[in-house]
Amino acid sequence: MQTSQTVTEFNGGPAIEPDFKNLYEAFQNTVSRKGDELAIKSEDEGVELSWNDLDKRVRTIAGGLNALGVKRGDRVGMLLGARSDFIPIDLAAVSIGALPFSIYQTLAADQIQYVIEDSGTSLIITETAYLPNLLEARKNLPGLETVVVLDGDGGEMTMDELEAKDPDFDPSPIAAGVGLDDPLTLIYTSGTTGPPKGVLLTQGNLMSMLTTVMHSVLDIPPDGGRVISWLPAAHIAERGANYYTPVMHGLEVHICPDPKRIIEFLPKVRPAWFFAVPRIWEKLKAGLETNLASLPDEQREKAQAGLQAAIQKVRLEQAGQEVPPELAAGVAAADEALFSNLRVALGFDEAVAVSAGAAPTPVEVLEFFHAIGIPVGELWGLSETCGVISINPPSKIKIGTVGPPVPGVEMKVAEDGELLCRSPFVMKEYRNKPEKTAETIVDGWLLTGDIGEIDEDGYITILDRKKELIINAAGKNMSPANIEAQIKVSSPLINQAVTVGDGRPYNVALIVLDPDFAPVWASQNGIEGSFEDLAGDERIEAAIQAAVEEANSKLARVEQIKKFKLISGEWLPGGDELTPTMKLKRKPIAEKYEGEIEDLYSS
Repeated sequence: MQTSQTVTEFNGGPAIEPDFKNLYEAFQNTVSRKGDELAIKSEDEGVELSWNDLDKRVRTIAGGLNALGVKRGDRVGMLLGARSDFIPIDLAAVSIGALPFSIYQTLAADQIQYVIEDSGTSLIITETAYLPNLLEARKNLPGLETVVVLDGDGGEMTMDELEAKDPDFDPSPIAAGVGLDDPLTLIYTSGTTGPPKGVLLTQGNLMSMLTTVMHSVLDIPPDGGRVISWLPAAHIAERGANYYTPVMHGLEVHICPDPKRIIEFLPKVRPAWFFAVPRIWEKLKAGLETNLASLPDEQREKAQAGLQAAIQKVRLEQAGQEVPPELAAGVAAADEALFSNLRVALGFDEAVAVSAGAAPTPVEVLEFFHAIGIPVGELWGLSETCGVISINPPSKIKIGTVGPPVPGVEMKVAEDGELLCRSPFVMKEYRNKPEKTAETIVDGWLLTGDIGEIDEDGYITILDRKKELIINAAGKNMSPANIEAQIKVSSPLINQAVTVGDGRPYNVALIVLDPDFAPVWASQNGIEGSFEDLAGDERIEAAIQAAVEEANSKLARVEQIKKFKLISGEWLPGGDELTPTMKLKRKPIAEKYEGEIEDLYSS
């Protein structure tokens, strides 16, 4: 691999020319191809829309927006949960050249106020559940003229009233004037390092990315393929994987209304492509291992032997070494007897591409899923790049890397190790922040903020965020994210871990228990009390100590955790400790838990 002192360049090849000049044109092409086939299904809402139904709904919403005076370039805000209305509302705004953007449902009133003010929107579509915070924010938003409420009163009008304004409206003449250089959407960053920034993506950014990635990297079937919409619509990963891609390529979108129910939805939907953050894969692995451990002795021993053989095969293949015939035969037998059934039970038996991203996934987690025939490949991207820079192609995954740059992406490793990117997918600008834009895009290169390496095959390894690296008192550089990943994978009891050690003589950690697994484990071990009480139990602490010691055995001496503190309660997305996309808010955590951290160093 290249060292961080060497400037290295790698070109993923040319981007493919976009098939369409805007998203609405791509959508119309899908409607003409798919017609009465299923487009969106929301079991909880009792909604099934064909592509023709979706087209009709888009037209009626576009007619309402147009009647209200929404023009090309105007912002249309959405504060919505996971529901069937999101895609038609967004597409309706796109069809008349407006700029739709989503607001994280977990934001507090002052945060909602900030993004509405920064975006300059005068119209928001929401639902009753999120109305109180929006109305509180509205007290300081004189420019917010219209609130449309999907499922009740409380705004200027209901969604039914909006759609009744001009139900026969045809947005095609307006859409025909929208080109690749026109804005498509705003994606507000999750705000780990300060106030969220509005990433302005153009039609060309998205059309280039979708055309290139789908044609040259992921072989997702255009007919009958399914995806699950389950992440916040304000997240670029959700938009790219479960909205833009299906609309352009005609995949069915199945709505999962609550992220905690995703494991229930997987076997019902059996997606062709599925993307999840590492924590989902860690929990799935822990659950499967628990199930295997509970089998009768003979079955358990046979299953564990098959699993170990399969992991050995994966490691040989990853190292480019020959797999002995007897090992291959044993793994094939285990696959037929056990792993194939697991894939069906989990809902991955029809998956063409299965991806992980947003944080490092421990190697042992990836090896486990490869072993049972679910080849999870890591990918890497930013809001500023339409969510994509590099992807492990399903046919050639290198575990521990985020894959090579996709076609259309040039990569460069700067002298300090920062990864720089140049691509048609790179945003136009940060809204209202020309200085930040100029700092982030220099001579056409996007400074990603990630430290990484590129190997001789062009595969990228992410080491950590540049601003988050730990440099201890002895001057040693470490990746907190990789240490934390090792801690979390060491026990299903652990939900969150934060490594502290910058400028310190050794590393310590704050650890939060898993709200699903910890109460079950406690009950099995005769521990009573609420979830909040568990962090104070000696038996729980002993189990976490054992997990930390296991993690330490896989870390360099300088990286190891010397002390830890169990934090009571749960850290929720959008709260004090986590962004809406479940990234750690390191500075706020350090401030909030300053006393606990100092105790770890003073005791």
